[in-house]
Amino acid sequence: MTPFATRGLYAITDGPRDDLLDVVTQALAGGARLLQYRDKTTDHARRHAEAGALQRLCRSCGAVLIVNDDVALAQAIHADGVHLGREDGELAAARAALGSQAIIGVSCYDSIDRARAAVAAGADYIAFGAFFPSPTKPHAPRATPELLRQSATFGVPRVAIGGITPDNAPSLVSAGADFLAVISAVFRAPDVRAAAQRFAHFYPSDRDPR
Repeated sequence: MTPFATRGLYAITDGPRDDLLDVVTQALAGGARLLQYRDKTTDHARRHAEAGALQRLCRSCGAVLIVNDDVALAQAIHADGVHLGREDGELAAARAALGSQAIIGVSCYDSIDRARAAVAAGADYIAFGAFFPSPTKPHAPRATPELLRQSATFGVPRVAIGGITPDNAPSLVSAGADFLAVISAVFRAPDVRAAAQRFAHFYPSDRDPR
């Protein structure tokens, strides 16, 4: 299993695209430390093939692959872990399926109590958001940077997500975000590698030397 980076850019894919492997390669070259495979479609054969290809790519680049929502898919392709939302099953069941070394992240939205409970249940990281208007989830609960500060003592990395751009990211990094989770500002950018580099620069000691 690839070691879990302590902070950096957490790039998240969003649905099927013909150039998926190419843009992910660019994001990793730009310094993304974690990659989440997020695809809400029901094309199981394609999703399995894509996730497997991304796992091999991430392993070759020293990055971590997390599968969104789908514990069975994460288990089938030997992903590094899974990310669970409010309706994606219990953390304990995911841990039993994936093993003690798996990285399990939990969406905590705008709730410090949900974050505290997730950590107590064994979450490896907690994610708050959306911090800004998000084209991916326009109706997501709105989080505040204070959540990042309040969870500083929980002992696990804190992920910020939701409408993050290079312009608004500094306030989240200053509040304690260990990872910036980004979809649109990376994968919808005209130059994916350059976009990833702009976010990676917020964590200079962890920048990919490539």
